[in-house]
Amino acid sequence: MIVDRYDPMNLFELVPKLKLEMDPELAHLDRLLDDDVLFERVKADLCHRYPNSKRLGRHSTPVEVILRMLVVKRLYNFSYEHTERFVSDSIVLRQFTRLYLEAAPDDTTLIRWANLIGPKTLEHLNERAVELARSLKVSRGRKLRTDGAVVETNIHHPTDDTLLSDGVRIISRLIGRAKELIPEGVGRVATGEPFRDRTRSAKRLAHKISKMARRRTQEGQATYRAAYERLVEVARASIRQAERVRSMLEVEVPSAGKKISEELSHFAGLLGRVVSQTERRVLKGERVPATEKLVSIFEPHTAIIRRGKAPNTTEFGRKVWLSEVDGGILSGFWILEGNPGDEARLRPALEDHLRLFGRAPELLAADRNVHSKENEWMAGGIWGKEGVPTQSGQEKRRA
Repeated sequence: MIVDRYDPMNLFELVPKLKLEMDPELAHLDRLLDDDVLFERVKADLCHRYPNSKRLGRHSTPVEVILRMLVVKRLYNFSYEHTERFVSDSIVLRQFTRLYLEAAPDDTTLIRWANLIGPKTLEHLNERAVELARSLKVSRGRKLRTDGAVVETNIHHPTDDTLLSDGVRIISRLIGRAKELIPEGVGRVATGEPFRDRTRSAKRLAHKISKMARRRTQEGQATYRAAYERLVEVARASIRQAERVRSMLEVEVPSAGKKISEELSHFAGLLGRVVSQTERRVLKGERVPATEKLVSIFEPHTAIIRRGKAPNTTEFGRKVWLSEVDGGILSGFWILEGNPGDEARLRPALEDHLRLFGRAPELLAADRNVHSKENEWMAGGIWGKEGVPTQSGQEKRRA
């Protein structure tokens, strides 16, 4: 059952000789987080964990504690594990997170709660923070800095052989879990052995390809190609195997096997994409556009982003566009698809600023990639209240 908060307690009064107090940054955050709007939005998302989370089950970690621990994590750039450790060990952080003398939730629990907070809620939370900053006159929206960055996903360097091996491995793992649910003997006579684990075959072939890739010679080209063809065959066999096992799950254990069936369908589809791009790129010698490539089985949203910046000219992740106003407030953020140009991002950033503050910024800063004649026209003081150049402004610009 979702719990709002623990009974309040002042830990500093328990040890008066230490004269403990929060530093100014935490003290300001402590006051800002005592906001019912922020609290209710987070609580609404956490209540979606189970159908009856609001009224049934054992008591959860309080919503207030979860919200404040996640703020601590972001503030100090901790990992989830370090967040648990430092909050447990610090009287000041225990007081700030309203954990008091209770046990801190472990890192895996905190991850599960954090994953329930959706992107819409994060967007509303950020807008609420901007609203509070305006009301407290921390920021008036007079200055705007907008820029892009790449957030890399936690993946290994993508190559076709390792992607094929990853796909075969995860499908074999899911098939092993499905085998425990399907009654003994079902499907083996009609379709042969459907539960074969092909992980070792795929791993051995991927290792062989990796070794040959380091010392490619004319004599080794045929062997290199043959190893790839064999690995593609193993991957195709795993896809067919996943379809057979999924059919058996739907017939024999439709309820208990639903989740595994969905995962088999998901990863078989991704492995099929890797097989297709491998055939095109390696076996047919075709140049596959970056927008059509899949670079991770586990993080399929990862894009290939080339920005030409040393030392990593090519990055694998998502491009994020940020807006920052005076007072150090992050007023807007956008997660972009693929690798769009920076030039087109100025108008949405200005429109969002106008929506939040009701006025254009007096000072605008951005990287040189954002510059264009059209963007200079918009940013030159000719914006009307609704974000459209006014006639008088256009005449002034011509003059």
